[in-house]
Amino acid sequence: MHSRKPFFIFVALLFIFGTAASIYRSVEHNVPFLPGQQVQSWSVEAKVMFNGNNNPTEVSLSLPQDPAFDVLSENATSPGYGLNISEGADRRAVWSIRESSGRQSLYYRVTLVPTGQLDVTQDEVPETPEPFLWQVTEKGAADQIMNDVWQRSANNLSYAQQLMSVINDTNQSQNLALLLSVNTRTQLFLQMLHSKGVPAKQVSGLMLEDQRRRQQLNPYVQVYHNGEWVLFDVEGNRQGRPDNLVLWQHNNQSVLDVVGGSNSQVNFSMLQETRSALATSIDMMKNSDALDFSLYQLPLEEQSTFKGILLIPIGVLVVVFLRVIIGIKTSGTFMPVLIALAFIQTTLLTGLIGFLLIVAFGLMIRSYLSQLNLLLISRISAVIIVVIFIIGLFTLISYKVGLSEGLTITFFPMIILAWTIERMSILWEEEGPKAVVMAGGGSLFVATLAYLAMSNSWIQYWVFNFLGIHLVILAMVLVMGQYTGYRLTELKRFKPLAGDQ
Repeated sequence: MHSRKPFFIFVALLFIFGTAASIYRSVEHNVPFLPGQQVQSWSVEAKVMFNGNNNPTEVSLSLPQDPAFDVLSENATSPGYGLNISEGADRRAVWSIRESSGRQSLYYRVTLVPTGQLDVTQDEVPETPEPFLWQVTEKGAADQIMNDVWQRSANNLSYAQQLMSVINDTNQSQNLALLLSVNTRTQLFLQMLHSKGVPAKQVSGLMLEDQRRRQQLNPYVQVYHNGEWVLFDVEGNRQGRPDNLVLWQHNNQSVLDVVGGSNSQVNFSMLQETRSALATSIDMMKNSDALDFSLYQLPLEEQSTFKGILLIPIGVLVVVFLRVIIGIKTSGTFMPVLIALAFIQTTLLTGLIGFLLIVAFGLMIRSYLSQLNLLLISRISAVIIVVIFIIGLFTLISYKVGLSEGLTITFFPMIILAWTIERMSILWEEEGPKAVVMAGGGSLFVATLAYLAMSNSWIQYWVFNFLGIHLVILAMVLVMGQYTGYRLTELKRFKPLAGDQ
């Protein structure tokens, strides 16, 4: 006897790999598990304005590169200007023109999708910053404040927390008032951190609020602590990062540089939008060239074809379960799956009525053909032609009486119907009409259940977007193929034995 251990190992690998592939697709490519999910995106427009000085002009604008937001799409409006977007650690949009005069306006628009990754981590410990060189008139006051705060802290993070509280204290000391008279709160906070060797840097962030216009970037400070850059809003006396803050610039570079112009400024407008989560993930995969092995790279016509083909394993799973485990008899092994596919096109009620009418008329014609003693190939060919004639006749009658639902019966598989009529006719001759009713009724019952499974919107979504599910279905079919016990419908034969005990 052969060991069944390799078989079960193979089935387990199929199940694990299929499940892992589906989870990976959801986590890595952000494909939602449930259809119809929505995500919030932000459309942000930066408007750069300056005065041209009749000279060659180059404008450089820092672009967002924040792990908390994915760039879904971006474009720029700059008539007459050349544009180049540089990638790398510092993404920038660079406009250039030979000569600019008068008031100039340049636009950059980006669509951002939140990722939820608010933490900014860094494995390598940054270099210790150079101590800030204080003015002679400020040094004494700064040293006194820093030394006092330093003694009340345990590490870099607690030092930054205590320092922000002191800077924002309403009861300002004379030393603090002196320092704030020549420095902003954010500048003073960063200078005092550097003076104690605390790794910190100033970043510029934009608060995203729906339908806001002419907004400016706000300064923030990031403090390095245990592999993470902790954000401090010194002006607002808050630690931590809100969900609607996008870090627009964080590499100690200027936000806007204009060469050949004057009086430059940049402001931002924003709008919140609701998008389909699936469409968003597809667009993101296109941007990252992750569609190479996805069905979404196919033309729409082929995608539509595959959406129907990928439903067949669901119908097969239903048929295997109902035949192997339940024990329902059908006319043909997988004929119910093809009938269920036709039901998807015709709707269930129209499909059932059309199937019964075609088979009934086909059996009557087949009974006449059986009297002619034709060869099998000729008889089947005649039945196929008759089925086509019946479908055409019913379609024409439905059109004449205004029943548009009847036009869809052309989706029935004609060859399969012809073989079904042939099998039922032979079964009628050999075992009688009761066997025909049992086989035909079982086929329609299985086809109906397969249709209900295959027409479910969630199942249609899963089998197309998570191809790993088909490996799980294959594993389940293989496992059921090993079942050699009694079918549930066969247990009624043992009911008298159970009653005697």
